[in-house]
Amino acid sequence: MPALEKDYYQILGIPRDTDEQAIKKAYHTLAMQWHPDRNKSPEAGDRFKEIATAYAILKDPQKRLRYDTQGMEGVAHYSAEDLFGNLDLGHIFDKMGFAFGGDSIFDCMYSHRSSRPPHGQDLRVPIEIPLEMINDGGRQKLQVSHPVACASCHGYGTKPGTPPALCNSCHGSGRIISTHNETKGEEEIKVEQIKVCPICHGKGTEITDPCPICGGYGQIEKEETIEVTIPPGIEDGVILRVAGQGLLAEEADIPPGDLHIVISTKTDNRYQRRGPDLWRAETLTVPDAVLGTKISIPGLGENIELTIPPGTQADEIIQLKAKGLPRFRGSGHGDINIHIQLDIPDKLSQKERTLYEQLRELAAVRPQK
Repeated sequence: MPALEKDYYQILGIPRDTDEQAIKKAYHTLAMQWHPDRNKSPEAGDRFKEIATAYAILKDPQKRLRYDTQGMEGVAHYSAEDLFGNLDLGHIFDKMGFAFGGDSIFDCMYSHRSSRPPHGQDLRVPIEIPLEMINDGGRQKLQVSHPVACASCHGYGTKPGTPPALCNSCHGSGRIISTHNETKGEEEIKVEQIKVCPICHGKGTEITDPCPICGGYGQIEKEETIEVTIPPGIEDGVILRVAGQGLLAEEADIPPGDLHIVISTKTDNRYQRRGPDLWRAETLTVPDAVLGTKISIPGLGENIELTIPPGTQADEIIQLKAKGLPRFRGSGHGDINIHIQLDIPDKLSQKERTLYEQLRELAAVRPQK
């Protein structure tokens, strides 16, 4: 089952409309709890990095806007330097009673790299999910085309399916070193020039008898059907990770990367989605708005009968509580919001004009509110 990337607001334990001061307060509290100098549990280091990353994203207005509108996809390109380069976390920790000596908080957090073993590059694929599946959850299939190890040569690219031999030209170094003498003044200097091996192109190995199936590349393109579980209420920008379904590594004995499935809501002519809330515009005639009426609006299952109260105004919002989508990683449902618009006729029959003129005369003598 694919893993879900964590939500930055959830990491800090704050709602999405939190202001900057509340974000900083939540960060202080969690950083005190999970700082590796205070918390000796094995997961403290990773938890602390999560908290600091969430703070770096949400404290910066531009990064927060990208995250709010595009989800993880909007901030995935930021490097650690982008996140922490201009963020004075050291000053914050000085106030909290921590000292990092000559190292910056950036160095302390990223001096130890991920323990994930070497692997191929991750593959990112966007997928659109219809509202019904977002509402109910379920299994979604998608076609993914990506390179896989050639079964004939086991990824080595050689006809016998064994590791290729060392390059005879560079003897496995991938480099060609040439030397010559240069004279500077009265002194003769020996100069070395290093170039990438033109035979193996820096790989250090040479395939003299290529595999006939893959042509010596060690990989073939394969289209696969992958099925993933969609949790109810999943939000735009959430990334589902499928381990081992990414790109192959250059070395045959290193595992492939992961497949990252980026979720977005499929365009729907019935509703516009805003988180767990659904929005829809309904146009009423003037008599229906004045006198009230009943209309039928589409639901994600059965249609919904909606009562329009008398005196409904243009741009009024009629809210159907808890009729929207499930709240992702939360409880309850969002709302359906109906934005009322009025159909003001621009062409009238003579009878309609007469009636509207009579209404205007009546309105002129009606007591003011």
